[in-house]
Amino acid sequence: MVDQSSGLSKVKDSLTQKIFLGNEPNAELIAILTVYFVQGILGLSRLAVSFFLKDELMLSPVQVSALLGIVFLPWMIKPVFGFISDGLPIFGYRRRPYLILSGILGTASWASLATIVHTSWAATLAIALSSLSVAMSDVIVDSLVVERARDESQAKAGSLQSLCWGASAIGGLITAYSSGLLLQYFTTRTVFGITALFPLIVSGVAWLIAESPVNQDAQDSNQTNPLPIKHQLEQLRQAISQKTIWLPMAFIFIWQATPNAESAFFYFSTNELHFEPEFLGRVNLVGSFASLAGVWIFQRFLKSIPFRVIFAWSTVLSSLLGMTMLLLVTHTNRLLGIDDHWFSLGDSLILTVMGKIVFMQVMVLAARLCPSGVEATLFALLMSIYNSAGTVSQAFGALITYWLGITATNFESLWLLVLITNLSTLLPLPFINWLPAAEEQTEAAKDGEEAFLPDLMSELVLREPESKIVE
Repeated sequence: MVDQSSGLSKVKDSLTQKIFLGNEPNAELIAILTVYFVQGILGLSRLAVSFFLKDELMLSPVQVSALLGIVFLPWMIKPVFGFISDGLPIFGYRRRPYLILSGILGTASWASLATIVHTSWAATLAIALSSLSVAMSDVIVDSLVVERARDESQAKAGSLQSLCWGASAIGGLITAYSSGLLLQYFTTRTVFGITALFPLIVSGVAWLIAESPVNQDAQDSNQTNPLPIKHQLEQLRQAISQKTIWLPMAFIFIWQATPNAESAFFYFSTNELHFEPEFLGRVNLVGSFASLAGVWIFQRFLKSIPFRVIFAWSTVLSSLLGMTMLLLVTHTNRLLGIDDHWFSLGDSLILTVMGKIVFMQVMVLAARLCPSGVEATLFALLMSIYNSAGTVSQAFGALITYWLGITATNFESLWLLVLITNLSTLLPLPFINWLPAAEEQTEAAKDGEEAFLPDLMSELVLREPESKIVE
């Protein structure tokens, strides 16, 4: 009996070390990982949304680009959710009720898409609410992870964040292919109905979060004396007023705000090349593995390269590689004997790897910019600026698409859109000196800012907008 007990203990210890990276697999940890997993698995509806807007609501590429810009707004105001959660407890709790509400909101939005949404305005509202749901749960669960990461030993530093990132990555990999496969057999509304079930899981596991209620007296005191919040805002103001912080922030905004051809190219892939949903799911699956490859390449070979060098070379290479799309939109690949499907798979693989490498560098830069004391708040602000630039990118892309007369059936000028969007990625290069120099980067690392990097792992999958590398 003693041997059996000892054997079970060894199995548990092995699972704790190898599966949970040394973190005790208690109920709360399972809840946190489940929220990240659900955020990854919600990609199940990504292709369904695109086909719904195109085929059922009959929206043009320009309209879809504008809609995507609007529904991304919740990610631009993420710091607001953090302030609301911290300052307005519900029944004395700051985390659990907001997770429950986010799950209910997510289910309601997807259920409405599955049933009552029949107009573009209703679709915009429903998709925006689903985006709000994920952004809210993301802020809450990130705060839980950061709170618990402070108690990690040096030997386990970053293990919890890496575990959370892994849970989200698994969810994303599961849905990458199935998102297209389901559309081969079911309608988009059925896929929305299936997706609506997953946010309820977040509401369910929220009850497993170990949270003590806010002391009512302390709460009343904070309401009458909001100095901590004022002090934090003052620290934030002082931080962003520094030239060494706002110049790199401005560079990242310019870099991310250049127009993209995402929506127009989706219409080209489905209406002109007649790619089936199942194949598009296959492309997503290849892209998911390519993202992981990009992360590994960066961590293994590129993380010590100066910001200016890696941004300059990756921008130029991305622009050149993006030009290969001209072969596809002009059907030149067929003259070369390369099938449209194989060309798209290979192109997606290479561009996604490049995009992930650059995105990793953005995350590292964001970490370097965050001074002690306001790391989490300033990082959320940086991500909001990054996401805002993504909305501007969608708007510019929609405007150029409209000017060129590209519609759901007219792709004569698509080659020009691809050319413009690829060349526009070179526009930030004259401002490359706004990024920290190599010696500044090295000095920052020596000052201990590297310790903040593990907190960013979940950002690699959860908050990344659609690929900034031109399709």
